[in-house]
Amino acid sequence: MPPNVEVRRSNRRRRTVSAYRDGDKVVVMLPSRLTKAEEEQWIATILERLEERERRRRPSDADLEVRARELSRRHLGGRAVPASVRWVGNQRTRWGSCTPDDGTIRLSTRLRGMPSWVVDYVLVHELAHLLVPGHGADFWKLVGNYPKAERARGYLEGVAAAAHLPMEMDADGAAGDEELPPECHHGVAG
Repeated sequence: MPPNVEVRRSNRRRRTVSAYRDGDKVVVMLPSRLTKAEEEQWIATILERLEERERRRRPSDADLEVRARELSRRHLGGRAVPASVRWVGNQRTRWGSCTPDDGTIRLSTRLRGMPSWVVDYVLVHELAHLLVPGHGADFWKLVGNYPKAERARGYLEGVAAAAHLPMEMDADGAAGDEELPPECHHGVAG
């Protein structure tokens, strides 16, 4: 059995096998009637499924860049072409940032594990900054091409409120000032 796996057998469990993470270990729950060989087979299968699910929810930098290019094609006519897209761990109050001058986009690692449509919204938001640096009407029109933009903004606002993070929004719901420096950073609204 792989390290950091705890097996819990149950007489009440008849057919299903499930697993979840508990800190640094994986707890696998299975019917008590399984043989040792079946147990090992199920553990290998469920660990593989768990790893795949986590990989999808926590894409690599390369996956993120591919996703950004696809979102640009789909929602921005392919006009926003980032030079690089990567995860960063130093953004504690921002979801993402963009430097239009060099085409770099960075997403906070706090987004990892959030629904993909929320990560996609932040990507579209940052991609739109490659085309329009500020938060004016033209910018929000571009972001509005993403069909789940308002839903994702609401999700992020809820996460920020629960974590007592700053909202960084003006009365119109736009983030920050219209005059942004070459490197644009975004809190909840962006």
